[in-house]
Amino acid sequence: MLAWLLKIGELILRKYLEGKEVFMSVIKIKQIKSRIGAPAVQKRTLDALGLRKLNRIVEHECTPSILGMIGKVKHLVAIVK
Repeated sequence: MLAWLLKIGELILRKYLEGKEVFMSVIKIKQIKSRIGAPAVQKRTLDALGLRKLNRIVEHECTPSILGMIGKVKHLVAIVK
């Protein structure tokens, strides 16, 4: 479900930004599950997102690379409003 919403959001964002010079929107990400037992690749992805402890919230620009990283660890994080 989250991956589907991210893809729809990315398509809408691309269509909206087509031919425009605007700032990207900001997305808030919260780590909701522990990284213990996760593969090393997922731990490095959480580190790259700036999530090192549970219940921490970080803000990033909503870019395709950030959305891809969120998709890789979608079972460990949640998008916060």
